[in-house]
Amino acid sequence: MPPVAAQSRAQAGPSGAPRVTVGVSLKAYFGRRAARTWFGEVAELVGAHAAVRDGDVEVFVIPTYLQFDDARDYLEAAGIRVGVQDVSAYEPGAYTGEITAAEVAESGGAFAEIGHAERRRLFGETDEVTAAKASAALRHGVTPVLCIGEMARMDAAAAARATVEQLHADLAGAPAGRVVVAYEPVWAIGAPEPAPTEHIITVSRALRAALDAEPARAGSNVIYGGSAGPGLLARLDGAVDGLFLGRFAHDPAAFGRVLDEAAELAAEGAVS
Repeated sequence: MPPVAAQSRAQAGPSGAPRVTVGVSLKAYFGRRAARTWFGEVAELVGAHAAVRDGDVEVFVIPTYLQFDDARDYLEAAGIRVGVQDVSAYEPGAYTGEITAAEVAESGGAFAEIGHAERRRLFGETDEVTAAKASAALRHGVTPVLCIGEMARMDAAAAARATVEQLHADLAGAPAGRVVVAYEPVWAIGAPEPAPTEHIITVSRALRAALDAEPARAGSNVIYGGSAGPGLLARLDGAVDGLFLGRFAHDPAAFGRVLDEAAELAAEGAVS
């Protein structure tokens, strides 16, 4: 199958420019009171952003489960979609402590973060578990934010091969639907700087080519995480469709700078 056009891959916004996606996962850093303060500041900032309002920049935030309703109440009016940090591999039933994709969808959750390196390392989640969770999310219309990344530092070509293999394993048997692939090399998570620019470009383009080759993944895109922050999007020269932010987004002003860069990228039609 020939590669689809860049705008189809990145989901063209209403203006016709490629839509750029910026996501934030709050992990478990904030308590509920601090999260409400952050939600309020971010809602004001993002709600005034023309590119978000016009649909050329897609923004989502993934809080803790206990913060989900607060996040939705504060953020949805500003054009920000809300997700969850994990989802059960099982359908509703006798699974104590699980949050099912059916309930996430019913609650208005648009995204589910799946397969993060911390889940794999701390809780022993395998590619098989990740694939089951991705399948559950897609069955219920929840977009997986599928975290992919090589464990050890290696050259870009080897990393590209490893991550594409992981992508296929993590979507094995999954139904059709959009997936947001968050490329996060494990060795770069929490580091002072992101992975080298050329490394990110090589791996991200390989992941996007793999998605483009699968008709079932139409509309999917690749964003970069792993110590991502202001200034990175411009350096990546359109090789990614956006960023997945962590601690850098705790400062709403830094988050705002990334949104400004995303708006410029969308306006230039630079996602390729």
